[in-house]
Amino acid sequence: MSNAMWGGRFTDKPDAVLEAINASIDFDRRFYAQDIAGSKAHVAMLAATGIVSQEDAAKITKGLDQVLREIESGKFTFSRALEDIHMNVESRLAEIVGPAAGRLHTARSRNDQVATDFRLFVRDAVDALGVSLLKLQQALVEKAHAHAGSVMPGFTHLQSAQPVTFGHHLMAYVEMVGRDRGRLADARKRLNECPLGAAALAGTSFPIDREMTAKALGFDRPTANSLDSVADRDFALETLSAASICAGHLSRFAEEIVLWSTPQFGFVTLSDRFSTGSSIMPQKRNPDAAELVRGKAGRVVGALVGLLTVMKGLPLAYSKDMQEDKEGLFDALDTLDLCVAATTGMVDDMVPNLPAMKKSAGAGYATATDLADWLVRTLGMPFREAHHVTGRIVAKASEAKVPLEKLPLAAMQEVEPRITDAVFAVLGVSNSVKSRTSYGGAAPSNVRAQAARWRKRLAKELASLAG
Repeated sequence: MSNAMWGGRFTDKPDAVLEAINASIDFDRRFYAQDIAGSKAHVAMLAATGIVSQEDAAKITKGLDQVLREIESGKFTFSRALEDIHMNVESRLAEIVGPAAGRLHTARSRNDQVATDFRLFVRDAVDALGVSLLKLQQALVEKAHAHAGSVMPGFTHLQSAQPVTFGHHLMAYVEMVGRDRGRLADARKRLNECPLGAAALAGTSFPIDREMTAKALGFDRPTANSLDSVADRDFALETLSAASICAGHLSRFAEEIVLWSTPQFGFVTLSDRFSTGSSIMPQKRNPDAAELVRGKAGRVVGALVGLLTVMKGLPLAYSKDMQEDKEGLFDALDTLDLCVAATTGMVDDMVPNLPAMKKSAGAGYATATDLADWLVRTLGMPFREAHHVTGRIVAKASEAKVPLEKLPLAAMQEVEPRITDAVFAVLGVSNSVKSRTSYGGAAPSNVRAQAARWRKRLAKELASLAG
């Protein structure tokens, strides 16, 4: 027996292998709410334009509501033989309302139906992810404000470079996550066009009102070209691209947490809620949450690469290859949301070891640039000459095995006789950090100001979401 939904052309049923490779219901059932919402908007439009009767539209709408209740209550039976969420819903609708259900698919195709469902799903997921990222920013801002003046080493090449503060370091991730939210918001703006009514690829001869369905589903407008409507998944690719960049930011932060929590660094302690032990070594506290955030970034990036590969050679319009657009995206957005939640929890709970951070901040002659800047400001040296003089003074301190601030003035004057004891005011790590007052610099006053700005902005955004 052929498939009841499309089997008029066929006399034999599909092979079991084809049924297995062709069916998508195991994963696209996640579209059920979006699929039913799209169908209700479509049938309302069909009735408004006189394409179906008001009576049939009312029956169909009532039946769709029943299907929705059955799925949400767990009473719905999904069938792989019916391939996808669209056919499963329509088949059950026919059982509930009878022949009127057959009118629902007038002036549409599964091609524009799935494109609409997918956009609705991605839009919902992006909105939820945006809220999660906002809460991560709040956690970072609060921790940064509390530690605006807590000195720690800043690194380049993972070598001590210049002192910064823990708050300044955390605020860097506030800015990154802010751009991540911006990219997702940009992707949402571009995806917010409605493909419904594009039908299989060429539109329809029925007098449909695509503006009506677009408005009913919260889209800004209908898509402008029927081929493009069903043939492209750039909205999913753009979302995955933004998600991949975000996952990369979380992974970098996770790597730092892994390093910071080692005895060798000893900068932070993670709570028991985000650490695990060892089955053989009782002393161990493993930063597994951070390691998993770091590792799971690969899954998000992999989903982007996978979909780029699927789409790169497809001629217009729809091809069944595009069924492969969903599983990777589902997994990527689920994974990213979980990673955001884990990172937020770690930020909330982590306790910085301030003495260890401050001690490390002075290692590796991290205030050498401050010395060079002092030579420029006070003695009027060209910076390149000051750089050379400072390098020689650092070499003397290294030979003496003392930090710069402990090197005797006489030793410095052997290199540059004009140096006075006023130089010691810039050589301590706290003084170094306080001096970085340029916009965006590490001075505690800057960090507090930036944290206050973000606090106000995030509170306003949360209030807007709540309202």
